[in-house]
Amino acid sequence: MNEIIDKVEETDDMLLLIEQHQKEIWEWKQKESQWIRDKNQLDGNKQIIEELSTKLIEIGKANLAVKKRAQEAEGENTIIKGIGNNSPEMKEAREINKLHQELNGKLQTRLTEVEDDNKKLAKQIEHLTNRKP
Repeated sequence: MNEIIDKVEETDDMLLLIEQHQKEIWEWKQKESQWIRDKNQLDGNKQIIEELSTKLIEIGKANLAVKKRAQEAEGENTIIKGIGNNSPEMKEAREINKLHQELNGKLQTRLTEVEDDNKKLAKQIEHLTNRKP
């Protein structure tokens, strides 16, 4: 009888150990799952930081280019002030600009006409291709 009781107690002890072991495994799996989520989040944050760093570098380069253009514009402005708005060079530049604007206006008008003609031709072609013989 004692042997049976000892076997039952051994079995109970084994079941308790197995249950405890399974609980520990579950806890470790939970921790591992959290570690994986944390790693994924860190990897995502790392990617964002790398992209932002690249963009900051690009913005810095663009900023330097804008500063250079501003300095050049200031230099040109100084030259223009030195030449004067009523100088022969400025009068010629204004005349060239006026002619340029007139030509652009004529080109725009012609372009609009050509676009309208193209639309009309497309409708005619569509009408002809859709007609039944």
